[in-house]
Amino acid sequence: MSERKPTILIVDDDPNLRKLIRATVEDEDHVVLEAADGVEALNLARKHLPDLMLLDIAMPRMDGVKVCKEIKADPATRNITVVMLTAKGQERDRQAAQEAGAEAYFTKPFSPLALLNFIAEHLPRSQP
Repeated sequence: MSERKPTILIVDDDPNLRKLIRATVEDEDHVVLEAADGVEALNLARKHLPDLMLLDIAMPRMDGVKVCKEIKADPATRNITVVMLTAKGQERDRQAAQEAGAEAYFTKPFSPLALLNFIAEHLPRSQP
């Protein structure tokens, strides 16, 4: 039986940004899923239980802070590592994300190297 590969869920309403983030984080050692809004993100998170979620704040249907609160309030999903990846760089936005339970906060434009380092430190390794 093969071991489950770690999963990253990218959540952003901009398809070009999702593509850029996917190109940054994708490799053969993990699975990458994408969602275009907060409602879709919650549905995918509950269905697939990703290990890490890269979450934008400003999105249609449900913003990223609300998504993070829901993820962290649900015993089935609360262990998902949530990383806010957003253009919102105000201190109040960072504070809201932290209060919602986000483990990290990156502002766009983000450093691909810093993001990859964070992922390497926080994403479990798949076993052969």
